[in-house]
Amino acid sequence: MAVGWDRPLQTFFAQVFSPTDAEPEEGEATIWVGTEPGELPTPEAAIRVVEAYADIPETLATRLLADMTATVGVKDGAHQVEAKQRLFGSLH
Repeated sequence: MAVGWDRPLQTFFAQVFSPTDAEPEEGEATIWVGTEPGELPTPEAAIRVVEAYADIPETLATRLLADMTATVGVKDGAHQVEAKQRLFGSLH
């Protein structure tokens, strides 16, 4: 399970990994939300995706919010701008 903040997409993300024959130890992402700009706007939204699959620390929402806040004012580099234009058709 993984949750975090994706600054370029301005969204939180949530992933749940399950073992597979190809990846028996690390597993493959069977749930992956937060791949679109602004898709998960709050830490709580990301936590709701994964809470059925793991014990969630009480401080997780606060830590995720701190991660997001730490990136306020950070600008996209030229490659990020180009990738967003190709993927999403705009700069978001």
